[in-house]
Amino acid sequence: MRKIAILTVAAVALGAAASAQAGSLGKPCTTAPEAQWLPMAQLQVEAQGYKVQKAKLKNACGELYTLDKNGNRVELFVDPTNGQIIGQM
Repeated sequence: MRKIAILTVAAVALGAAASAQAGSLGKPCTTAPEAQWLPMAQLQVEAQGYKVQKAKLKNACGELYTLDKNGNRVELFVDPTNGQIIGQM
């Protein structure tokens, strides 16, 4: 029984790590030149129910640290050319 519990915990941990990598798809969110990126202020996602706490650009993705409508922390990866959410953690 203990072996099953350990395997379950390991599977959940690996799933979380894979989800984190998939959040930004493991690659840049866009290949467009930086001149085509929107200002950070336009990457806001409040209309979708998120409250932005912090925002930065990293690996050609907008990384938005947000709270969802239930108050849960969610990190969003956003395409800086159009503001589309690419992934989340």
